[in-house]
Amino acid sequence: MKYCSNCGHSPLEYSIPKDDNRLRYHCSSCGTIYYSNPKIVVGCIPIYQDQVMLCKRSIEPRAGYWNLPAGFMENGETLQEGALREVWEEAETKVEIQRMHTVYHVGHANQIYFFFLAKMAKLEYKIGMETMEIQMFPLSDIPYEDLAFHSNVFTLQKYIENPDFQGIHYGKSTPETRLIFKKK
Repeated sequence: MKYCSNCGHSPLEYSIPKDDNRLRYHCSSCGTIYYSNPKIVVGCIPIYQDQVMLCKRSIEPRAGYWNLPAGFMENGETLQEGALREVWEEAETKVEIQRMHTVYHVGHANQIYFFFLAKMAKLEYKIGMETMEIQMFPLSDIPYEDLAFHSNVFTLQKYIENPDFQGIHYGKSTPETRLIFKKK
């Protein structure tokens, strides 16, 4: 950041503001502090009978890899509304959210993922604007080596380990998981 969007002063300082404990951009003229907070990603694990829907990404990052329908939350949405919107945008299908399933932290990217377990009432879907292919996978045939992100691997493995688990699974990326997905 170069200019204060509040008063136009330049340059901004990058230091620890008074009464704070983290490095932040702030304006020495008007005192505005610019907070950088994690981005929220929301999505679903769409289940139809004993199959899960995966969408092959047509956009970067990780175009050409399978992904649970998910994306960045928009302002004004609840977590659930965002997750339902993402399923619609990527697969043009409606699902019924059952419960929260996974919270996954991607610290190096400043992202937090929230995945909901969702039931598909009908096996109806169409390729959405960010998707090149959709497929229903039996739980025993998930293409782990072709998943776009470790958050998907973690989420699907936890679901398959115990589909009836009523709690929330918590996970996070590690240097090892980042390295595996960087090589692909």
